[in-house]
Amino acid sequence: MTNPDRSLAPHTSLSSDAPSFVTGPAAERPATAPQAVDDLNIPEDALILIPVRNFVLFPELVVPIGLGRETSIAAAQAAARSNRPVGIIQQKDPEIDEPGQDDLYEVGTSASILRYITTPDNNHHVICQGEQRFRILKLLDGFPFKVAQVERYTEPDVDSPDIDARMLQLKTRTDAVIALLPDAPEALSGIVKNITSPAIFADFVAGMIDIKPAEKQEILDTFDLKTRLDKVLAHLDRLDQVLRIRQAIAEETKERVDDRQREYLLREQLKTIREQLGEDDEQGADIAELREKIERARLPEAANDAARKALKRLEQMSDASAEYSMQRTYLEWLIELPWHVEAEAPIDIAKARDILDADHYGLTKIKKRILEYLAVRKLNPDGRSPILCFTGPPGVGKTSLGQSIARATGRKFARLGLGGVHDEAEIRGHRRTYIGALPGNIIQAIHKAGARNCVLMLDEIDKLAASAHGDPAAALLEVLDPEQNNEFRDNYLGIGFDLSKVLFITTANVLDNIPGPLRDRMEVIALQGYTPDEKHQIAVRYLLDRQRKANGLTPVQCQVDDDVIDAIIQGYTREAGVRNLERELGSVCRYAAMAIAENRQSQVHVTTALLPDILGPVRFENEVAMRTSLPGVATGLAWTPVGGDILFIEASRTPGSGRLILTGQLGDVMKESAQAALTLVKAHFETFGLPRDYFDKHDIHVHVPAGAIPKDGPSAGVAMYTALASLISNRPIHANLAMTGEISLRGLVLPVGGIKEKLLAALQAGIKRVMLPARNAKDLDDLPAQAREQLDIVLLDNVDQAIEIALEAPVVPANEDDPAHPKRIWRWSPP
Repeated sequence: MTNPDRSLAPHTSLSSDAPSFVTGPAAERPATAPQAVDDLNIPEDALILIPVRNFVLFPELVVPIGLGRETSIAAAQAAARSNRPVGIIQQKDPEIDEPGQDDLYEVGTSASILRYITTPDNNHHVICQGEQRFRILKLLDGFPFKVAQVERYTEPDVDSPDIDARMLQLKTRTDAVIALLPDAPEALSGIVKNITSPAIFADFVAGMIDIKPAEKQEILDTFDLKTRLDKVLAHLDRLDQVLRIRQAIAEETKERVDDRQREYLLREQLKTIREQLGEDDEQGADIAELREKIERARLPEAANDAARKALKRLEQMSDASAEYSMQRTYLEWLIELPWHVEAEAPIDIAKARDILDADHYGLTKIKKRILEYLAVRKLNPDGRSPILCFTGPPGVGKTSLGQSIARATGRKFARLGLGGVHDEAEIRGHRRTYIGALPGNIIQAIHKAGARNCVLMLDEIDKLAASAHGDPAAALLEVLDPEQNNEFRDNYLGIGFDLSKVLFITTANVLDNIPGPLRDRMEVIALQGYTPDEKHQIAVRYLLDRQRKANGLTPVQCQVDDDVIDAIIQGYTREAGVRNLERELGSVCRYAAMAIAENRQSQVHVTTALLPDILGPVRFENEVAMRTSLPGVATGLAWTPVGGDILFIEASRTPGSGRLILTGQLGDVMKESAQAALTLVKAHFETFGLPRDYFDKHDIHVHVPAGAIPKDGPSAGVAMYTALASLISNRPIHANLAMTGEISLRGLVLPVGGIKEKLLAALQAGIKRVMLPARNAKDLDDLPAQAREQLDIVLLDNVDQAIEIALEAPVVPANEDDPAHPKRIWRWSPP
């Protein structure tokens, strides 16, 4: 039963809109008067209807009703001005805005409007007093609001022992319920005692008790007083039981808690209420579900013990505590991790070879190594997986190669980026004592893959960084060691996890940035880059089709000539990989998409003549011939983390005091190469026909252009020596010649690294002849056969051979007094 004051502001919806009733200054009548009811000719046996949502008005009750619909406002205003009653009728579906006769209940309550209120915020309310029941016979048309022909029901005077007995029982039960209400007003008991009519008392109690609107409507529909009293008694009995159980629960739980455990008190009350009502305990159901999951997971012994221990602790916690959610999260991680190895499909070497060939062009050695791994795996399924490390410049296909390996092996694939990782806990996980703790990235990646024998790619392993939080590279030592990772211990899990079945693949741009102990655990496979021919094939087979699909084009709509791809490779990209090549092809496809989308063309045929309009002017031109047309300029080959490149060594002499000037932001190693080259030239001054004091009277300036870019490394020794020899002998270096190699003070040419990248850079720059250290001959096996055919490779043992091959005929000055005139210098001849 509810407080009678609430009848003036019920908490349930009373009308078509929100149930709020606003008090305060209000107008007694609306500003705009509706049409008079008499003018509408409403019959005497008809009622103006006001449909309401989720509310039932009983006779004799006084309640406020909020009005929201325009028709309801018009109906209430018309009834108020004409002093006519209205029919308050509940609609069956609260979601319907304009209900018809079928959408309304048949029985409602006629009511007189005691007061009409319009609030300052233009909300409309009426205070009504119920009068008598009515039944709708039919709705009448031709009115601006709902009007119905009704049959009114007048309560008969009934005097029988059955009615009196039920009336007495209802009053007794009502007094008992009021006594159980903790906040019942004192006037309520007096109101109950003063009601003598059984019909009025039944309706009063039905309107006050908190039951569903449909149940109230059922009572309103009951015209037989005896049956109506029985229904009200049944609802009141249930309310009496609920209140008594509530009181018993309060007394029972009060003995178990004190004032410092208010939250615990509320939880215990809720738990006891659920027990008394026979409802399932949500926390208990949660615990039971977790226990069932543990049984189904068939965890290893250590994980099973940890899970059951955590479950036991969980049962003793309140589900509102922060530790409960932390403990539950830990249990879910234990249950969901793939502790058991999935059965692998039989390895088909031929199918794996087809997959690798379909996904990647070239890369013969790498594919061979992967197929070797599969062959060993097929013969020895229990063997340990190797740790492969793909190194090379960006865009050569390191990451996509890992995905192809997963396809070829039939395993699930997961990728973990290590770039910028500086906290050891990101590898080993956080301890559960920290708020928000989670397993490390290794366990998370395996969880995401859903298999303990997945292919896990650790991208950018050379970008790890140590900090005050530990060294993640050191944490990876255990992860990537096949002898140790079968019991990898994550700090969050607190138990060992077997990583021995994971096929780890790592990628790096530069091996030098990887600590030695970590690099020792990996099998390094280098992807140096692609030749122009390989780039062309990759573009035709993969990149162009991928960009067409990405831009919504078909091969017929966007046709690209082969020479267009070659022009892009030569004039718009200078890279070891194909990432920028794909971007430029994307620009070509977007150009075609724009033309087709604007209906300018139905298909676009891209030729080399269109490239300047699409990509702009050519970015890379063959400047080797222009740069090396004068004596003192040599073309060197350099290695960078993003592939090979060419650089120009320029030497010049001026009158001076024998200084060596170095510019171009050179590193210490390159500066030492320049010093060694000059010393070697000075040591052979007689061979070059120079006077003894020649270098004491001249300053030598060595410059490497692109001064904003730092440069370092020993590979420029041969180029610097050749540039100085070209300068002092006044003989230009062949334009289509590039060189690399380190020199010693004895004139030996020493081996260097990055041979494949340097040779690919020479091909890209249009160079036809390259001088290499003879001891680098073994590195030529890594160069594709087609690239070797395009280059004339000369192997050097000493710098004399470099001079013999590199220098052209001397440039003869017009002035015979010039120190560089042949009459004044030594004519060089091969030794």
